[in-house]
Amino acid sequence: MRESRLSRKTNETDIELKINLDGVGNSDINTGIAFFDHMLNSFAKHGSFDLTIKARGDITVDDHHTVEDVGITLGSTILKALGDKKGITRFADSRIPMDEALASVAVDISGRSFLVFNAKFQNPVIGGLTSINIEHFFESLIANAGINVHIEATGENDHHKAEAIFKAFGIALKKAVQVIGSGVPSTKGVL
Repeated sequence: MRESRLSRKTNETDIELKINLDGVGNSDINTGIAFFDHMLNSFAKHGSFDLTIKARGDITVDDHHTVEDVGITLGSTILKALGDKKGITRFADSRIPMDEALASVAVDISGRSFLVFNAKFQNPVIGGLTSINIEHFFESLIANAGINVHIEATGENDHHKAEAIFKAFGIALKKAVQVIGSGVPSTKGVL
């Protein structure tokens, strides 16, 4: 199984994270930000990743450092679990509706990080998670995983848009990391 475990400790956060890319969607997540936990549980469940996250951060200041450092650690853990990337699908996408909201996510496990994020939130905070930090979470994750991701979401309800994004990302990532062959899927021979 492609599993990885990492720890990240700074003056602002202390994070323990474990992922199994070949899991069944079991998760045990506690970041101290309930809505963020809900989003990460949705990502794990719909991506069929086994994911454990224990994060303690300076959330009395705000949620930024915790969200950012979970993104950094999750991205680094995904990269480590992917190993040499031999045989992976590499490219995948997903479109997920949630009531009036629709999220589309396309993923390329390219070795190059780039994020396009086209989603706007009406409220500055969604259930204790600062809405601007949703994009920042993906920036942090993608930079450390070395992947290219395009995210779009429309809708009226911020909760629905955010949840559709995390579900679509989980499903697209699961498809992209699936092993379907034996070689590296690149004309360069490396990812």
